[in-house]
Formats: sequence, structure tokens, C-alpha cells
Amino acid sequence: MDILLAALMMVWGNLSGSHTDLTIDQLVQASINSNKPPEQVVVNFPNDVPLIPINKKDPQPEAVKVKGIYSTAYSVGVERFQTMLKLLDDTELNSIVLDIKDDNGYITYDTGNPKLAAFGTTQKIIRDMPKLMATFKEHNIYPIARIVVFKDTILAEKKPEYSFVNADGTVWKNKATSGASFVNPYMQEVWDYNIEVAKEAIKAGFKEIQFDYVRFPEGFEKRADILKYTKDKRTRTDVVSSFVKYAKDQITPLGARVSVDIFGYAASVPAAEGIGQDFNKISMNVDVISPMIYPSHYSTGWFDSKVPDAAPYKTILGAMKDTHKKLESIDALKPIIRPWIQDFTATWVPGHIQYGKHELDEQIRALKESGVDEFLLWNSKNRFTEGVKYN
Repeated sequence: MDILLAALMMVWGNLSGSHTDLTIDQLVQASINSNKPPEQVVVNFPNDVPLIPINKKDPQPEAVKVKGIYSTAYSVGVERFQTMLKLLDDTELNSIVLDIKDDNGYITYDTGNPKLAAFGTTQKIIRDMPKLMATFKEHNIYPIARIVVFKDTILAEKKPEYSFVNADGTVWKNKATSGASFVNPYMQEVWDYNIEVAKEAIKAGFKEIQFDYVRFPEGFEKRADILKYTKDKRTRTDVVSSFVKYAKDQITPLGARVSVDIFGYAASVPAAEGIGQDFNKISMNVDVISPMIYPSHYSTGWFDSKVPDAAPYKTILGAMKDTHKKLESIDALKPIIRPWIQDFTATWVPGHIQYGKHELDEQIRALKESGVDEFLLWNSKNRFTEGVKYN
């Protein structure tokens, strides 16, 4: 199938609580539209540095091979957490990716950092972080802090100057994300705010920082000439990748890894200038890349499947083949590949199948045959399938 046509058909539906929310039309525009953003406010950006890292190193070369699950901040405070702990105790799973800055933009615990507290963006969902970290240690859990970066309704409301503003002075709300707002990737203040959150998570004991929503809003290229926002002369892909490099430069000396979530399809298409994601520019500046390769998010024709959701083994195998091929050009700068895989049933997909033990086993089998031995399980409700062969 022609790759641009494939991009047209790539994603439909809106997985509640998941990190994928682009429509088909928006994905196409993001993939092929190279319109430059407007010249509303031009500044001299202080961190305009080359994107190729110098002396890249993994701060944890002896780290475990991560096989993890996702958790909201709410789940670790309710009975469900005990079920999750038992799953990790009884299987080869060994890691939890926990919301430290969530999809709304809330910092989910009291960091004790006065600079962060001054923003008024903290919601004390996790009541006792030291106790939680002790629990992680007791159960030999590798803790990963998920930080949702540029999708941030709360910070946009608190600091409209950090966001994208309509002609009437109101903050732009993206209808494609149910009215959520994004903050501006061009702004140093936004970078430093998120990195400050990351540094506090490392102080708390997290071994890895996973950045999500490291991109511009979907559909942004259609609004770029009418919204008001601070910018410089770089492309959107360069500014997003520059943030990633800047973050790793700040975080690596603290001994923590940096990972980034990215659309799985990004390994199969040219750089998505509209949303500012370039698979290789991001990958060369992280320790771990986590493509979201859920079979339900590939549509008819991908990897020669009529319904990729109904062919988990074949879909994962194809996605990993594209990922390996994409990364060949960056050679020694390749990160660890640790994909997100599907532990949910995509009821909105025509021809979908029920996902359970067999479908998880098939995805993991495809990863193993592709030489990938790390992975993360996504279920927005944190309810994971039992009896799966994770080894």
C-alpha cells in the first residue's frame, strides 16, 4: 500500500485515556504539510544547539530489561493497586509507568518545590510518595515517571502566554482533544517547567522519565497562520527534537534515563512536520524510544492485513520491521526500542476482536522474533490480562 495512503487510513477512534487522539485527516496533514508557522512573535531562542548528541551515553547500562504496565496516579491509591502489585510479583513484569504529570497537566503529588507550587498546577492525588516508592522497592519494581509535556490544559489556563491564543485573547482549545489546550513547544519556560517536574521525580526515586505528547497539537498546521504565539525560525520538528535533547542533557547527569512515546506509524512515514515529530531526530536524543504500535491503530491495508486489529502478531511484526529499518540511519545513536502494546479491546474498530491472553502472547511473540525484549502494556483503566507469557 502506498505509504501516504496508509497514513490517511492510519488511526480512527479516540481511545479514552490513551495517548492517541489524531483523526485520519489530521494525521495526513501532520505527515505531509510543511507550512511554516506565522511570524507573530520572533525571539532569539537561547538553546538553538545542534540536534546530534555528542558522547551520548546510557546512564543505566546495567538496568533491567523493562516489561511494564501503565498506571494512573489514582490507581496507586485504591484497591486496584494491590491487584497490579500481585501481577508484577507473579510474572516477569517488573515496571510501572506512573502519571506524575497527567493528561490534564496536573502534577500528581506534592513535590515540595516552591517554584512548581507557585504555578498552582499540583493536585495531590498521590498522598504519600515516599511510602509509594518504598512499596516499589519492596516489590523490585523499576519506577518510570510519565510526564505529559505539551498537552497541558491546566498550565495553558494559568499562563495563557505559554499557549496558543485566539485573536480575541482566549486560549485556543483543540476540539480534536475534547477541548484540551496545548502549551507552546517554542517557549523555554515550558521546557524548564517540565524538566523541573522531571528533576523532582528523580529526587523522589524514579529511575526513568518518560515524556509523552512531545509534539504540537493535532491540526495545528491549519491554525498556524491565525493563532498568536511566541516562536523562532526553526521548524516544528526541530524545536520538538531540541526539547528532547535539552531534556536529556539536563537529566542524564542525575543518573536517570529519558524515554519518549511516539506514534508507531511515525516509523513508517516521513517526518510529521505538522505536529513536529521526526522519529530519528527524537530517537537519537533518548535512551529509550516507545512507539505506540497498538494493532487497533492501524487500518485496512497496513502490513497486508484487512483488519490489523484482528492480526496482532502480523501487525506487530510489520511495525517492528519498519522501526528497525527507520533507525538504521542513526547507527550508534540508536536507543533501546521498548514499544507500547495493546491490552485492551478496541470496540470502535470495524472487525475488531476481543483482546485477551492469546492476543497478548501473539504480540510478545512478534516482538521476540523481531529482537525486541522490552515492552509496555497499555490499558487506560489499568486492568491487565492474566496468564500471559511475558518471558
